[in-house]
Amino acid sequence: MNAELFLAFVLVAGALACTPGVDWAYSIAAGLRQRSFVPAVAGLCSGYVLHTALLVAGLAALLTGMPGVLGWITLAGAGYLMWLGVSTLRSWRAASFSARAGNDGSTRLRTFLQGMGTSGINPKGLLFYVALVPQFVSAEASLPVPVQSGLLGLTFVLLAGLVYTAVALLSRTLLQSRPGAARMVTLASGMIMVALGAALLGEQLLPMFFGARFAGS
Repeated sequence: MNAELFLAFVLVAGALACTPGVDWAYSIAAGLRQRSFVPAVAGLCSGYVLHTALLVAGLAALLTGMPGVLGWITLAGAGYLMWLGVSTLRSWRAASFSARAGNDGSTRLRTFLQGMGTSGINPKGLLFYVALVPQFVSAEASLPVPVQSGLLGLTFVLLAGLVYTAVALLSRTLLQSRPGAARMVTLASGMIMVALGAALLGEQLLPMFFGARFAGS
């Protein structure tokens, strides 16, 4: 791979991973509600592994070229984020660091799958891979383009995992002795998920609504 392009990608991808968003909100909320935040972070990273596999297979570009399919994915992602945010809001009063919280395997598996859904069904993640990764792939490099794409995608997964782990760990350390603050952060995380889900929903429904009005007038 082109070393300069790879380093540039690391800088850009690292900056994007450090940008607060729904992934941050989910990792913080899961860390406050569960004994371990590892399943949440692993789930979020698995969603981006899925996006990497789609990119390598060429399906990501195909999906973005089909506005109808991408629109339905966006609606599904918006609904999922809003449901996850409402679930977080309903449990914000119980945010704690109890050693008994999240011990059973079913809770860890549910946390993992919710994290995977949060990043995996997010169309913004799909568009990130389609718009950003190809810019750092070199046709003159010795590695085939699909291999370069896969390595870049997995590099972002690694960076995201490190950032989300640091965010969850730092939040837990700072809030462990402040149950009131922990509940407030959990409440804010739930509100962020609901707001982002509503924004995604609006992006799809408002053009349809106004388009129908103008067509009927």
